[in-house]
Amino acid sequence: MLNKLTLKQASEKLAKGEITSVQLTEACLNRIIEIDGEVKACLIVCAESAMQEAIEADKRRANGETGELLGIPYLAKDNILTKGIRTTASSKILQNYIPPFDATIIEKLKSAGAVLLGKTNLDEFAHGASTETSAYGTTHNPWNLEYVPGGSSGGSGAAVAADMCIFALGTDTGGSIRHPAAFCGVTGLKPSYGRSSRFGLISMTSSTDVPGPITKTVEDAGIVLRAIAGVDKKDATTVEKQFSDLLEKVGTDIKGLKIGLPQEFFIDGIEPGVRKAVDEAIEKLKSMGAEMVEVSLPNTKYSVPVYYIITPSEVSSNLARFDGIRYGLSSTEAKNLQEVYTKSRGEGFGPEAKRRIMLGTYVLSAGYYDAYYLKAQKVRTKIIEGLDEVLQAVDCILTPSSPHVAFKIGEQVGDPVKMYLEDIFMSSASLAGLPAMSIPCGFSEGMPVGMQLIGKRFDEKTILQVGDIFQKNTDFHEEKPGI
Repeated sequence: MLNKLTLKQASEKLAKGEITSVQLTEACLNRIIEIDGEVKACLIVCAESAMQEAIEADKRRANGETGELLGIPYLAKDNILTKGIRTTASSKILQNYIPPFDATIIEKLKSAGAVLLGKTNLDEFAHGASTETSAYGTTHNPWNLEYVPGGSSGGSGAAVAADMCIFALGTDTGGSIRHPAAFCGVTGLKPSYGRSSRFGLISMTSSTDVPGPITKTVEDAGIVLRAIAGVDKKDATTVEKQFSDLLEKVGTDIKGLKIGLPQEFFIDGIEPGVRKAVDEAIEKLKSMGAEMVEVSLPNTKYSVPVYYIITPSEVSSNLARFDGIRYGLSSTEAKNLQEVYTKSRGEGFGPEAKRRIMLGTYVLSAGYYDAYYLKAQKVRTKIIEGLDEVLQAVDCILTPSSPHVAFKIGEQVGDPVKMYLEDIFMSSASLAGLPAMSIPCGFSEGMPVGMQLIGKRFDEKTILQVGDIFQKNTDFHEEKPGI
């Protein structure tokens, strides 16, 4: 089953000539055909163009070209623009939108010879933590089809867990890569803000959006990030920061490394099975020589309320471009310009998108801007300062990814506050622009448990080092769902 290979394994076999990209791509496409009717991870499958790209990759290799991603099949979250391939952000307002250009990260993967299999489902415009707000149906968790896969990159997380691809791309705004990675038992890496280009992402919260990889192993995540990282003149927020090989610490021991355990993240209310798995992971890292240091991040308790003031505000601004005129759905019932706007947006946006637009517009309105938005930005600065201060004393921070494992489909969708609290352990790293990664560290009630590692700004190397050595000494990441 070639589709079960990790990126590193597949790349080595391709380099040795043991397999071809055509064979690898066929295996992934066959797996999608076999199980995606149940999982519903993919919104579009580009079988014909994928096979053409695989043939081209094999030709490039036959002509002497090498590369870790040359001929590797992957899936991309459907809020990442793909030239000539429908991109909807799981919204009806973009149901027939075909982008005229590729996102920078897609361009980079294309140049590296990676093979695009198709686009994955997500919460509409990435607004959610369960992939239930998609206009095209809910993705199911391959570990148990009655459960959510997490969100908003739920399609990508489920696809990697179910071996439909070798890796996938997601985006993380407040946890949207790490959350599905935790719920689906795979590795999800949110890079530092500015590490990888946002050009060609359908914007949600421009000050925290970051594209990144969802993979089968930590090492694979580093390989993908190395390919998509870098300065982009089309994205002014990418940082001209010189960095050595992201994987240079992978495979080295962690003896003497200081790992911070913030007391605010180990609280009452965490599911016992989750707490047990994370505690055992901590003991495992201690046995490998890491030093655990208790730290405090008192301002992180404000992360969710701050995030849900700043995010709707930026959502309100970013979604204003979908007006029924330039592109996307345009109401056929409109009788004048005002109705073009109101009817197109009323018909095209789902309930969660509308909720966030209204919240954000209210927060930014005259008389409320200073009371809410400005105050939230000041508290955000305090959260950033607190994290930076702690990270001066330790090499990285370890927390549970989520206080619980995946929940049943429909169980929380009617309670927005409960859904917003899904980001409780993840939003602080996003607000601060820090690199963070979720890796599988055990199981609770038959469902995967995720452990989060947070690093210093632009120090993905250290969290990759810690995550990799943990995976080399455990086998949780090798466990597969029964589907």
